[in-house]
Amino acid sequence: MILALDVSDREEALKIAEDVSEFVDAIKVGYPLILATGLGIIRELAEFAPIIADFKVADIPNTNRLICEHVFEAGTDAVIVQGFTGRDSLDACIEIASEYGKDVFVVSEMSHPGGAEFLQPVGEAIARMAAEAGAFGLVAPATRPERVTAIRKIIGDKLTIISPGVGAQGGKASDVIAAGADWVIVGRAIYKAESPREAARKIAAEIEAKLKGEI
Repeated sequence: MILALDVSDREEALKIAEDVSEFVDAIKVGYPLILATGLGIIRELAEFAPIIADFKVADIPNTNRLICEHVFEAGTDAVIVQGFTGRDSLDACIEIASEYGKDVFVVSEMSHPGGAEFLQPVGEAIARMAAEAGAFGLVAPATRPERVTAIRKIIGDKLTIISPGVGAQGGKASDVIAAGADWVIVGRAIYKAESPREAARKIAAEIEAKLKGEI
């Protein structure tokens, strides 16, 4: 399970990260936290779990390269990029990641309703491109498990699938794991819970039960 830590307070972020570290495999940080606290928060959070920078990088190759350099210099283990900008822009990100020994996840489809408007029709083509380019993984929507299944059929076991939208957006962890995701991404259902630790524990238990065939 990956925690989407979209809070904007440094102390809150560090406390939540520490509280749930037993149950998460990585922490995903995005613009809300980084713009509020600065890139330095990445190394602090890395004490608790590997860090994925969700910047959805989407620019020309040279700009993508510069963004990824800053991201990896800051201590992140992976970056999330958009694929709709084309192969050359994606290649730039993957080349920099390779230099640093880091990973790239490519968005095939987003989890909100609007994600079905423009990205879904090209999601499978993006998935193929990501596999051909040598990306580490894809981002596919937990809110539409059937799309995760479709993308898994295309890429086989070549790429890792991480899947956002569990909890507040309506996705269910066990459903998307069954659909073919390797990790689910959970944000508000954990960090807005009265007890983030307990919320994380329950979701982790659900995933474990599904993997064991108990549910």
